[in-house]
Amino acid sequence: MAEPLLYLTYLGVIFITGIILSMASVRLRIPNVLLLLAFGMFLNYLQKSGFLGLIFPPVFIASIGLLALVMIVFDASSRFKIKEFDEFSLKALKVTFIFLSLNLIFLTIFTKYIFGIQNIFLALIFSALMSGTSPSGILSFVKQSKNAVIEFLEIESILNTPLIVLLPFLFLSFVSAPVQDIWSTLIAQFIPFAEQIISGIGSGIIVGLVFFKVMRRYYSQSLSPLATVTAALITYVLAENVGGNGVLAVTTLGLFFGNIFIKEKEQLQKFSFMFTSLLEVFVFVIIGLIIDFPLTTEFFIKSLALFGLFLIIRFLSINLSFLGKEYRMKDRIFMTLMIPKGIAETVVAIALSTVAIPQMKTILDIVLVFLIYSIIISTIITKFSKFFIRTKVVKA
Repeated sequence: MAEPLLYLTYLGVIFITGIILSMASVRLRIPNVLLLLAFGMFLNYLQKSGFLGLIFPPVFIASIGLLALVMIVFDASSRFKIKEFDEFSLKALKVTFIFLSLNLIFLTIFTKYIFGIQNIFLALIFSALMSGTSPSGILSFVKQSKNAVIEFLEIESILNTPLIVLLPFLFLSFVSAPVQDIWSTLIAQFIPFAEQIISGIGSGIIVGLVFFKVMRRYYSQSLSPLATVTAALITYVLAENVGGNGVLAVTTLGLFFGNIFIKEKEQLQKFSFMFTSLLEVFVFVIIGLIIDFPLTTEFFIKSLALFGLFLIIRFLSINLSFLGKEYRMKDRIFMTLMIPKGIAETVVAIALSTVAIPQMKTILDIVLVFLIYSIIISTIITKFSKFFIRTKVVKA
């Protein structure tokens, strides 16, 4: 079979199987992510056993992963209203930075010593990546629920996504730097870091002004959905090419889209959601395919111990952020356990899998198992949401 046709066949099988597994997840009342990961691991087993050759080239996987990240960040931020942002933003920002700071200090230390990570910047990559909560994960679990705790989690997930995508690649630039050059490298990276933020926000605003000015007046059933996807993709590409942060740019564009008048906005958001759901299927299958963590007792004991420490850090972050009586203890426990990892962490892991650095595989193994642990615990906690937050969570 010719190579292009073979890849197209693999793609079709993944999408068909993904749709079937997603339908099964609804009946089983479990997140489709777990079934998609399991399918990816099964493909990995077939590939290692010699039943399958190379399924997709790394460049193709990375490209689809980035497209998925762009669309999911856009979809999540576009459903966010500035009015809600004003009410909860400072609190969510406070939690985001406290959680990130404690992770960079304590989770880094725990990861380094539990798994014997020699390069501290590799442990920092993991800690930064685990400081996020997935917008798509949060929204899929709690959509249709109106509750202050849930709204807070939605906002937090949107705010922390750009950070957890940007910081791992920043730390990656230090991994191979000699110890004596770390401070000079850090100083040299400060200005580019600030430029990434400014250029990212600027790119989102510029593209939003150009595209959405037209879309406020005109709507085409066939062209407007394509224009929305094109705007998100161009925003990411423009930001990255001018030295900005693409994820921050797309977040800005999504907020722009969600808070101005655009004809048939609901229809465009439905199309965006359908498109991102299709891309999610591919990405979660692929991460299960390319990363296979060791199925040993030692690995599970270490990873569970680290995950338990991670939850303690999360709980401390929530309590340090709300020193008063603003949220009940049950609310805080719910916030602690409702931490599903998702597409952002997955796409960064796919990108990092192409980097040939000693012990990077160990970091990616922990990322994958944390993804599974976080989805499982979030699924369990939603089933008891009425006990914790007095609201029954309805999965969309």
